[in-house]
Formats: sequence, structure tokens, C-alpha cells
Amino acid sequence: MEEVAVGSKHFADYRSIIEPAAYEELQSLSKSLRGKRIAHVNATSYGGGVAELLHSIIPLMKDLGLDVHWYVLSGTNPFFDATKAIHNALQGAPAGLTPEMESAYRKVNEANAADFHDDFDVVVIHDPQPAPLVNLVKHKSPWIWRCHIDLTTPNRSVLRLLQPYLEKYDAAIFSAASYAPAEVRFRKLVVAPPAIDPLSPKNRDVSESERKAILSRFEFDPTRPVISQVGRFDPWKDPLGVIDAYRLVKRSLPEVQLLMIGSMAKDDPEGWLWFERTARHAGDDPDIHFLTDLRGVGALEVNVLQRETDVALAKSLREGFGLIVSESLWKGVPVVGGDVGGIRIQIENGQHGFLVSSVPDAAGRTVELLKDPTRRGEMGRAGREKVRREFLITRYLRDHLRLYANLALPG
Repeated sequence: MEEVAVGSKHFADYRSIIEPAAYEELQSLSKSLRGKRIAHVNATSYGGGVAELLHSIIPLMKDLGLDVHWYVLSGTNPFFDATKAIHNALQGAPAGLTPEMESAYRKVNEANAADFHDDFDVVVIHDPQPAPLVNLVKHKSPWIWRCHIDLTTPNRSVLRLLQPYLEKYDAAIFSAASYAPAEVRFRKLVVAPPAIDPLSPKNRDVSESERKAILSRFEFDPTRPVISQVGRFDPWKDPLGVIDAYRLVKRSLPEVQLLMIGSMAKDDPEGWLWFERTARHAGDDPDIHFLTDLRGVGALEVNVLQRETDVALAKSLREGFGLIVSESLWKGVPVVGGDVGGIRIQIENGQHGFLVSSVPDAAGRTVELLKDPTRRGEMGRAGREKVRREFLITRYLRDHLRLYANLALPG
């Protein structure tokens, strides 16, 4: 197990963005928790929304006086194959785990447990990868399981495998109450949707010189219509369906371009397979652009590319939350998103974009928005305000601190 170094943030910098009452509550909560030792454990320090959340929330906790540490599992390729299968199964894939996968999953968690000593006031375990640690590490402190996945229709065999671990946690956090499977007897259930950091490199304001410098590195034409999807190359993000929708849009608007923006995370062995499959599906279309971290596309580049987008796509088939929706809305860009899970939480259909359930529907709504810049602007402004009220990192920080205080403080 390896500890992750994080950058620094200053809570005071958010004062002008959030409501005064929210600012004061966070200050009060942090005073009661000052000096408390908190550990977060997950599978990777980069790539995907979980790592992104931790890179924002942990520095803020530190600035507020908590002693916070972040650890990532040391894993093997068979382990990450197994955990990807677990992830897919919990989202409804029919395939379970082979005995070899179960063995790899167990052995890697046992090895990491031997490396972890609980001298913390609260331990937060993220997602299925390290879930067995609660049974493998001696502890007296409260342990929390933070599930970032939609478990409304899980593969029952895989859920049964995890159930003995999940019921040992003192609390579980889900992005929506409906995600928690009824058959698992959670001791305490908390609903806390993820959120974006408005001052992170991915979401902060961008200067004109930064914009020009970054755009000069890419081949698409920002003066022509642009649609984009940001996210891992993953079957649940439906990258093939995104390309099919783009092709339908192109029949009405031949000038349209598609940006497929993604990162390749180490805990996602299927990522390369789906990247190659998506690239083959795109063929040699010069207006489909693949922009990944392998080509120097980091957080600031994503920020600029999202701002150059006219309509953002989030055509997920299943989605625990989908931070890219709030990211786009924060930048004033309406979103055409799958009518699933966490996307429904962020988009009110017809107000901040559209919820869709098919490729033709996605294409039709995208064409509708591309042809109506006035409505795009109205939706974008409404979306930014919704994110400011509900989906900024300070609200997510408050949810965590409230739970820590509830579990770790006397009385």
C-alpha cells in the first residue's frame, strides 16, 4: 500500500463562491474535528472520478485542520482484472467471478491488510477493490464504505461475495438512496452525491492566452460545431453509441466534429480494449478526434476542450454519478445525457440539457441544441447555477465532515 501525496488548497478561496451559511457551517464542523486522523483507501491515484474527488477533498480537509492520509492498493494484473469484473457485475453484467479471480481478489487484499495499521479516528474505504480490508485489519475506529457505483440491479452472486464485508462497516455512503441494495443490512446509510471543485485545474477560469496555447496543439476547428464526450473508454459509457449518434448528427450538420476525451487508468484493464474498439468504430473520419492523457491531455486541457464544446454528451448506459455532467454545466455547456442513475440527479430534462435513452434520441436532441444557440445559452446558465447550489466540492466536504463528527465524536 502506498501513500499518495496531494497538493495544497485553501478553504478561504471558496468563500466568494458558496453561501455564507455553508461557509460558516464548514468552519464550525472543522473546529470540532481538528486534529482527527482520517484515512482514505482506494485503488488508484489518477484516472476517474474517485481519484479526482480525493485530490480535491483531502487538501481542503488538511487546510481545515484534519490530519488526513490517502493510500492506494498495491495490486496485480489478475487483481485488477477481478475488480473490473466486480465493478461490471455490480452494475448488472451477468458474468460473475471465476475461482481464480476470487483468489486474486482475496490475496491482494490480504497483502495490503498486512501493510495497513489502523491508528486513525475514521477510515474511509472507496468502492469494491479494498472492501475486504474491514475484515482483515484490526480496528476500533469507525470504518465507512463509500460506494461510487449504482447497485440498483447488481449481479447477485458478486453482491453475495461482498455482503459479509459491507455489513461490517459502521456506515455506507452512496450517491443516491436508490443505489443501496435492500438485501445488504448497512448499519448506517448516508446519501452524498459527488461534486466538482470549481477551483481545480479542470474547472477554474481559463485565460485567453492559456486557451490559445492549448488549442494550438489540437487539430479540430473550434469555429465549427463541436460535440464531445469526456470519460473512460468503458462499455458503460457507450463510446460506440456516441460515435453512432455523431454520425446521425452529421447528416443534418456536416460541419460537426466529435471530441472523444479520456484517460487510461491503471485499475481499468478493459480501457485499452475499449479504446481500440472505439477507434476501429470511428474508422478514418477526420472529424473524430481522440484526445487522451497519452497525448498530453491533462486537467487543464480538458477544461479548455469542454469550454470549446457546444453540446456535451454523457451517453452512459449505467452511471453512478458522472462528474463530467456537472463539469460541463459549470462551464455553461448543456448536456445530452443517458437517462440513467446519477445523470438524472444532475439534469432536469429540458432545463439543463436532455435525458435520452437511444442513439437516435441523443442525435436528435444534439441537433436541436446545435441549431438553437439561444436555448443552449439559457440551459448552460441554468446548469451552472444548479451546480453552484448542489454539486460543488464544499457541499461534498460538508457531507463527509458531518458523518465523521457523527461517528467519531463523543455524544
